[in-house]
Amino acid sequence: MDKQTLEKQTLEKLKLQEAALTFTHFDADLAWQIGYRIRELAVSRGQTVAIEIGLTGQDLFYCAMPGTAPDHKEWLRRKRNTVQRYHKSSYRVGIELRQQQTTLTEKTGLPLCDYACHGGCVPIHIKGAGQSHSIVVGTIAVSGLPERADHELAIEAIAAVIGLDYQSLALD
Repeated sequence: MDKQTLEKQTLEKLKLQEAALTFTHFDADLAWQIGYRIRELAVSRGQTVAIEIGLTGQDLFYCAMPGTAPDHKEWLRRKRNTVQRYHKSSYRVGIELRQQQTTLTEKTGLPLCDYACHGGCVPIHIKGAGQSHSIVVGTIAVSGLPERADHELAIEAIAAVIGLDYQSLALD
């Protein structure tokens, strides 16, 4: 399978993940459960990551595991900015731009010092009351692994906490 076909399949799965991982509510307790689950998965696999979960304008969970660097917090911030702007996972934005054979800076002029189109940050979608679509109210971000692994670590933990089968959502 060629790279373009693989990326097309990955994009479809990312859209499925975003649709499936929609919350009915989100609060500090849920943020803690997800953040703790991400950390525990990383520890069990010998991985070192930084984790940030928050609602727009309010930090709810942050953990920098031993072995992370201050730069990981910057990666979290830049990935979060991308998700808050586009309401899509940072991994999805990056793949869409690669398919268009462009970069975020070329397409929009946004500075790389404030935006990162690398996997690891996903939107917190809340099913809107009386609305046919969900609204994005925050982000869940991971940094420290290759981008696909950062993304999947977040997805696996979210699925576990909200009771969805991760294997049906996992990227191939």
